[in-house]
Amino acid sequence: MQIGAYVAQNARKFPNKLAIYCEGRSYTYKQFNEEVNRLAHGLLSLGIQVGDKVAIMMKNSDHFVFSFFAAAKVGAVIVPVNTRLTVTETHYILEQSDSAYVIIDSEFEAIMNEARAKTKVKHVIVVGSTLIEGHLSYENIKSYNMEEPSVGLTEQNDLEILYTSGTTGRPKGALFDHHRIFKVGITMMAAMGINQHDRFLHIAPLFHSAQLNLFLISGVFLGATHYIHRDFHPVKVLQAIQEHKITFFFGVPAMYNFLLQVPDYQKYDLSSISRCGYGAAPMAPELVKKTIDLFKTDQFYNLCGLTEAGPSGIYLDPEGHKEHLGKAGKAVFLTEARVVTESGEDIMPGAVGELILRGDTIMKEYYKKPVETALAIKDGWLYTGDLATIDHDGFMTLVDRKKDMIISGGENVYSIEVEQVLYEHPSILEAAVIGLPDEVWGEAVCAVIVPKAGVTVEEVELRDFCRKKLAGFKVPRKVFIEKELPRNASGKILKYQLKQSHQQLISTTIEE
Repeated sequence: MQIGAYVAQNARKFPNKLAIYCEGRSYTYKQFNEEVNRLAHGLLSLGIQVGDKVAIMMKNSDHFVFSFFAAAKVGAVIVPVNTRLTVTETHYILEQSDSAYVIIDSEFEAIMNEARAKTKVKHVIVVGSTLIEGHLSYENIKSYNMEEPSVGLTEQNDLEILYTSGTTGRPKGALFDHHRIFKVGITMMAAMGINQHDRFLHIAPLFHSAQLNLFLISGVFLGATHYIHRDFHPVKVLQAIQEHKITFFFGVPAMYNFLLQVPDYQKYDLSSISRCGYGAAPMAPELVKKTIDLFKTDQFYNLCGLTEAGPSGIYLDPEGHKEHLGKAGKAVFLTEARVVTESGEDIMPGAVGELILRGDTIMKEYYKKPVETALAIKDGWLYTGDLATIDHDGFMTLVDRKKDMIISGGENVYSIEVEQVLYEHPSILEAAVIGLPDEVWGEAVCAVIVPKAGVTVEEVELRDFCRKKLAGFKVPRKVFIEKELPRNASGKILKYQLKQSHQQLISTTIEE
């Protein structure tokens, strides 16, 4: 069954049950399905065909959800776009994905108008007031037809292209069909026991695969209730949990940290929470302990997956937290996991190797990147690029990333992409980008630079320079100035030495 059909199924099973609540707007499953169908027929009237790519650049909202499922019902392939990307970064995704239709929030209209130049985009659909001639109003394209669109689809039809950074800094689009995303939902039902009685609070971005595939889509499968916050505000999160009796909560470590910074967090009644999940960035054991105390439950799950796996991979369940806190865990349901040497042999306990995965949720391919696909998937196994260890009980622990990826506040940042921008600065001779521990964001993006002779580099000016070319979360939080960078005999920069010599806790404030 294709993904959109579950909305219609639940409209029949639970017509009057609350499905979506967002900023005072509420929809039963019957109304949810009607909104999706109205937009689906509107897309069909614009000429959309099965397999056409629809980019969605929106913050969390009811409209994001309707757009996703409407596109799914008409057989489109959805391309979620990070709302923090620059014009250049957005243009690349539109171009590489062959996106023909775009649905955006009005605040991104100017960015999208510039980014769509010389791409295949036919129509830009805007939620809210439309300011640019030629763009279409979301409300105006909706049809009055609330019936199911007559589009023949199967589980083998493609559903999503999820972009993740590559070793060169160029994003790669992981392609998934309906079947794979359905299996992601099955995985979460088995691993975390989610069910139709759950009440989800969606605060992590829905353009990320974790919140989208693991919790929104799986919850819709079951007929659960979804409360959606456009942005993350710690106090509003605590208020929502108390008011709406949220049962399931997922957040990146930085979000949990911010909740703990609310001065009077103890006054909120969070007893409705039955399970918590965390992932997308390293979470220190001490922070996990404090968060367990905050929610007064030990039902915590460490979800360690990657976009190319759905996301799926390995996880640490509540029982595992009792003796193995700090470890990533074991393979989740429907997935196999190994840690192997360069030659593909299983490592011995205590050694370090690469984590590889195999299962029904693994991507089909990197869209239009056959070489990269062949390097990532070998004999059915996805080579994650994550370095890990394994103990005698089979519990795995991630220790580093082969590709120098930095995870800051749940966002993936590749060092080479930032370095390329730094090298564009006229005063920089050499540059290396590393991730250092951060008490708020998990890791902070930091730059170690060598200025040209006789030149002084100001940190503020350098960060402003980067901000013009990179999304805010990729801009270095801290800049270290050195006389030279350590290199090996072949001339490669030894980043592990840089991390060791600058291994201090970075406390930062986000500046967009």
